[in-house]
Amino acid sequence: MPTRSDNPVVYLRPGCPFCSILTSSLNRAGVTYDEVNIWDDPEAAAFVRSVANGNETVPTVVIGGVAHVNPPARLVIDSVR
Repeated sequence: MPTRSDNPVVYLRPGCPFCSILTSSLNRAGVTYDEVNIWDDPEAAAFVRSVANGNETVPTVVIGGVAHVNPPARLVIDSVR
């Protein structure tokens, strides 16, 4: 799935508590990221399934072309610094 910038791409869906925790942590740390709602983007949902053993597990984050399924915030923060 192509990214729109060099920022990490956070694939999420509305109401996901794990997504909220991750994005809140990234925001507090000042990390800039691109957000993709998998319910609004069928290609994004298919991408997430392709890296999450057929599941739509979110958050899934792509950093430097590498997908991380439900990563801890610290991994994302450390990866972009």
